[in-house]
Amino acid sequence: MCEPECPVNAIFSEDDLPEDQRHFVALNAELAKEWPVITEQKDPLPDAEKWEDVPDKLQYLER
Repeated sequence: MCEPECPVNAIFSEDDLPEDQRHFVALNAELAKEWPVITEQKDPLPDAEKWEDVPDKLQYLER
């Protein structure tokens, strides 16, 4: 469900994952153990548009 609903096309199926995004597979596996499963579409966060085109967002990830 996430892939077609993602408003900024930031989610890829594993078969279509660009080479420069492959390092996220391990991170996703790690975070999937901690973060809740999203089962329904929610409204974007209030600052979503601000973050839409920000490059290198990984540095802002809070764990």
